[in-house]
Amino acid sequence: MSENGWEREVLEKLMLQTLKEQRARRRWGIFFKLTTIILVIFVIFSIKSLSFSSKETVPVQKHTAMVEIRGTIDSSGNSSAANIIKALDKAYDEPLATGVILKINSPGGSPVQAGMIYDEIRRLREVHPDKPLYVVVEELCASGGYYVAAAADKIFVDKASLVGSIGVMINGFGVTGLMQKLGVERRLLTAGEYKGFLDPFSPQTPQQVQYAQSMLNQIHQQFIEVVRQGRGDRLKENREIYSGLVFLGPEAIKMGLADELGTVESVARDVIGEPVIVDYTEQERLSDRFLKKFGASVGYGAVQAGLDINPVPLH
Repeated sequence: MSENGWEREVLEKLMLQTLKEQRARRRWGIFFKLTTIILVIFVIFSIKSLSFSSKETVPVQKHTAMVEIRGTIDSSGNSSAANIIKALDKAYDEPLATGVILKINSPGGSPVQAGMIYDEIRRLREVHPDKPLYVVVEELCASGGYYVAAAADKIFVDKASLVGSIGVMINGFGVTGLMQKLGVERRLLTAGEYKGFLDPFSPQTPQQVQYAQSMLNQIHQQFIEVVRQGRGDRLKENREIYSGLVFLGPEAIKMGLADELGTVESVARDVIGEPVIVDYTEQERLSDRFLKKFGASVGYGAVQAGLDINPVPLH
């Protein structure tokens, strides 16, 4: 190789290395700028949400307290037992609140979360016998939503509301047939006879189906007892009530699953006698919502150890 050829090769390598370093610096610069922008936005949201969440409603007159259950009842959403119980406790502790309305529009959810709310309502009604609690159903009060509603003094519905779905289910999928067609082999090692229970990539056994059905039957019976305890003599016992069907408002009233037609405004005005309504529902802060989403995106794909079964939903 000539002297000039050697120098040219060294210069080309140096130039390539310089370009790589410039590109790397540019990428890192973009990364840090984006990170700074995200942090600034987060700080702004945190300040705003802090000011909003710390702005407590201060009642100055007698009123009807309202707490809302909207959407799925689970441990992480706005309708978690922790949020609903906190709001109910505040409503009952407020001396200017003469009655409580629990507004429900929910398809159901976790039986554990629904059970916790139910138990707290029963406790609060015993501690505060002079402060009634009424449920007002909007579009839907099904399954876990109705589990909670059964604890109320009365349940008010709209003529088009859907009420009921007293049942339990475990849902999932199985792809063993597709795996066989594709020539895919499932390799699952477990310690414990039923550790692979309900694994979607393994065939079900009669023993697994029997065990799952036994669990469903037990939870269903708990649900039935809660409804019977809450509704008492108003309930017109028949098999359809506990079949998992939902019923329109007027039919639910006939069956004893609900009491009357009514809205939040009409119940506050005509039943409780206090038309002024104060909302005690716990609202999730924007910063908390951002952190949840950020944490979910960061943790996506992480391996989780433990019991590999989703909570049984009351759907």
